[in-house]
Amino acid sequence: MTSLRTLGASDLEVFPLCLGGDVFGWTADEADSFAVLDAYTAAGGNFVDTADSYSAWVPGHRGGESETVIGTWLKARGNRSDVVVATKVSQHPDHPGLSAANIKAAADASLRRLGTDHIDLYYTHYDKPEVPVEEIVGALDELVKAGKVRAVGASNISAERLQQSLDFSDREGLARYVALQPHYNLVSRDTYEGALQDVAARAGLAAVPYFALAAGFLTGKYRTGTTVVSARAAGAAKHLETERGQRVLAALDEIARDRDAEVATVALAWLAGRPTVAAPIASARTPEQLPALLAVADLTLTDEETAQLTAASE
Repeated sequence: MTSLRTLGASDLEVFPLCLGGDVFGWTADEADSFAVLDAYTAAGGNFVDTADSYSAWVPGHRGGESETVIGTWLKARGNRSDVVVATKVSQHPDHPGLSAANIKAAADASLRRLGTDHIDLYYTHYDKPEVPVEEIVGALDELVKAGKVRAVGASNISAERLQQSLDFSDREGLARYVALQPHYNLVSRDTYEGALQDVAARAGLAAVPYFALAAGFLTGKYRTGTTVVSARAAGAAKHLETERGQRVLAALDEIARDRDAEVATVALAWLAGRPTVAAPIASARTPEQLPALLAVADLTLTDEETAQLTAASE
């Protein structure tokens, strides 16, 4: 039985691989999304991440497609109490920003799409520095006190604003961030390591990194001379052009071979073992893509393997 991890100071216990919901209603239709969600939960997974804006970037979409698919699935399976659902606010076309009024209106819209009376983990998706942290934290606290949200987190926020938010929560006795969702992986370390990670560590926040596989690059399927058909191919393939990308792939290949593991599993295992990290986020369009992701729960790298990957990613 895979050990669950507690998200910061909350009572939320989660599987060490968070299932990304950005593909639901986008590159995975409802049937494929249901198949992925079924396979993930059947394997013991219980942590699903989405946002109210997924997938507003697709022509003809309005945002909220992913939440709607997840909500339909939760109702069909009758398993709401078994799944930790995380979503985010600030980027939906109809509910942009982090004003107090918008946070509360967006939360109600997410609840309707998810078909539930509460959100387990509610993130501010992108910080809006023009809005005082006092207004943002105050609105989140109201949602928690109303029972609409169990715990709150932040994503895409500076170390300074995160610290200000935590200080205000502590000073006023209001809801306090328990989780942080940073951009973090083997080929993007400076997006988290440093001041932001230091704040998270001091505050006891759980990091739930997105782009954990660098848009698919760290699965190992992108190689010189190969063509991958994917909506994210351009973003992933750019890492092939860097010396660091090549070093990381070589190290991943060696460790994967030695451990009889998939390249993606090794990349996620490195991330899962980093300080403050509770559960990396990775998405799958089909159930066949899941085993390599889920296997992170059972793969612990040695100190030597961790050091090898860390050095390669410098």
